[in-house]
Amino acid sequence: MTSNPNDRQWTLVLDQGGHATRALVFDETGDTVAEHEVGIGASHPSPGRVEHDAGKLIASVAECLDRLAAQLGAQTAMVRSAALCTQRSSIVCWSRQTGAPLSPVISWQDTRAADNLESLSLSQPEVAEITGLPRSPHYGASKLRWCLEHLDGVQAARQKNDLAFGPLASFILYNLSQGRQFAVDPCNASRTLLWDIRTGQWSSRLLDAFAIDESLLPAIQPNRYAWCDLRLGETSVPLTIVTGDQSAVPFAFSDNPVDQLFLNLGTGAFLQRPVAEYLVCEGLLRSILLQDGHDAMFALEGTINGAGAALSWFADSQQIGEDELFAQLPEWLANNADPPLFVNAIGGLAAPFWVSDAESGFIGEGDIGEQAVAVIESIAFLVEANLQAMESCMPGVKNIVASGGLAELDGLLQRVADLSGIPVQRSTNLQATAYGGARLANPVLPVLTVDDEFVPATNNAIAINDRYREWRKHLQQMIDKKKASAPG
Repeated sequence: MTSNPNDRQWTLVLDQGGHATRALVFDETGDTVAEHEVGIGASHPSPGRVEHDAGKLIASVAECLDRLAAQLGAQTAMVRSAALCTQRSSIVCWSRQTGAPLSPVISWQDTRAADNLESLSLSQPEVAEITGLPRSPHYGASKLRWCLEHLDGVQAARQKNDLAFGPLASFILYNLSQGRQFAVDPCNASRTLLWDIRTGQWSSRLLDAFAIDESLLPAIQPNRYAWCDLRLGETSVPLTIVTGDQSAVPFAFSDNPVDQLFLNLGTGAFLQRPVAEYLVCEGLLRSILLQDGHDAMFALEGTINGAGAALSWFADSQQIGEDELFAQLPEWLANNADPPLFVNAIGGLAAPFWVSDAESGFIGEGDIGEQAVAVIESIAFLVEANLQAMESCMPGVKNIVASGGLAELDGLLQRVADLSGIPVQRSTNLQATAYGGARLANPVLPVLTVDDEFVPATNNAIAINDRYREWRKHLQQMIDKKKASAPG
């Protein structure tokens, strides 16, 4: 007996990340029934610059939808809802008339516009009070300002009233809706450094400070909203959820994930502790996780720029493939107990230190395996620094739920457990962003479970905590030297 398509409630997720665009369809049990991925690549035109080709990125979204439709055939009729999850701090400029890009996608990792922050009329405490974020070039405002000042096509479009810009999500939405939807959700808007976390709207003070006209930016709508319809073969699928990639993660595990701690290890690493109200914690972000009507959920968040990005950097420096490097990491992590130290400032040193122009480097000698372990340990060290900051404001974390591609590495998760003294549980499905988006769009989906648990090992903790203290000492010396040499 065949299933009636009208009885099925499948869910489509578009997950647009720093390495690839992925599209997945989940059935009612949470199993993946179709999946396609298209790499988007990244260019680094000069130090501090990280870009994606905006036209190719939009083409990758269309290709993913086409390939899913081909995989599913008549089963596309079973897909009833959809979600879009995107990189939060990446921005694009485009033509209102055609939807064509006028700039590359300037990545969240990009720090080209750091100088635009030096002359900002608002102080760091004022910016943090409005946005919940530090005054950092990783966020969108200084990049949007840079585009206005440096890109001829952007300037020409502005003079013709043909310019639109904003978070990457708004550019994708504009193209998916054929220009009918010029809007964005709070999670992506929040990473522009122009959004007021208290009012949920664009901040007039920050717009004035960055000299950005609000009419160029998308309207703000709740995460759950009738965004547009997606074409999946002959089926029209309502897109009902738009959110940030990291914002979706906690909802993969719970409908109400307050006071749990989530560690997602991808291109960057992100620690999130959802809270019912936004809290102030020095060095950490106050993030919004979800706005659904009048209800909102927030999080304390620590961000690490150099997770998978640090491994990519190391692979390039050693002139080996990333897949080859990743394949050798488990053995290296198991057999190198005393590696050198690595000051990991790939993409800039983020939470809780916030030094965008910090320099990376090894301390001590080592072969390729030992240096690779040092890079992995630096990720664990940055996680521990963020955990310590979080515990100073909200103590009592009982366990850490880990997901993301790097969570495959037992040696990394064991080191996080040994450093923190907190058990680390690994999700059964490491793609928590996509599954969290699916559960937001279709709450009847079951929550993800955890299976592997990494319990703190006292025999390892002494040595790695000694290395962590030495690493913190070198890091602080570098930060102090930066501050001493800063103008003024």
